Amino acid sequence: MKKLMVALSVAALASGCSTYDPYTGEQETSKTAIGAGIGAGVGVLAAYLDNRDEKDVKKRNQRILASAAGGAAIGGGIGFYMDAQEAKLRKQLRGTGVRVERDGDNVNLIMPGNITFASGSSAVASSFYEVLNSVALVIKEYDRTLVVVAGHTDSDGSESTNQRLSEQRASSVSAYLKSRGIKSVRLETVGFGERSPIASNATASGKELNRRVEITLVPVSQ
Repeated sequence: MKKLMVALSVAALASGCSTYDPYTGEQETSKTAIGAGIGAGVGVLAAYLDNRDEKDVKKRNQRILASAAGGAAIGGGIGFYMDAQEAKLRKQLRGTGVRVERDGDNVNLIMPGNITFASGSSAVASSFYEVLNSVALVIKEYDRTLVVVAGHTDSDGSESTNQRLSEQRASSVSAYLKSRGIKSVRLETVGFGERSPIASNATASGKELNRRVEITLVPVSQ
């Protein structure tokens, strides 16, 4: 039990590692460290349950500590991979109007409709090609991700019209990425219509935020 507590302490320390962000002045916990900590914790508990009947205490403890190390490597590996991809996307998309957000191991790109498409159109605006080219370059480099392209609208117009427009806009972005070399097997396209607002549709500014395409990059376990 003492060795188990030591291993769990190591996992907690791994997940608690943080770095100083000079832009915000705050300490930020690395996603890699979080992944490593979670992986280590899962490895410890799984090994403890599998080996709790082992009579050789030394052998049991060695297996538990080995599982902690292995779990940390797996969890940290995914986190590191997505950390690197996120950093490159932030660099490429700075000043473009596209927001880069992190949700666990997923990386989300939020593309406002007013810069991605011409008004009332589902065709990608030519002025946005350069931005999508930058996105495609990074997605091609980090090819161990599923690329989910989701279209969204505001609540103006009929629900069926909005659903169709969201699907068409998501398909346009997906098709453009495919034309830039992203394999179709990695692409998943979906339209949510007006069903997933991120702001109030009672105001013009809220409607503008809701008209968007989101690209979510989901790591694929090897």
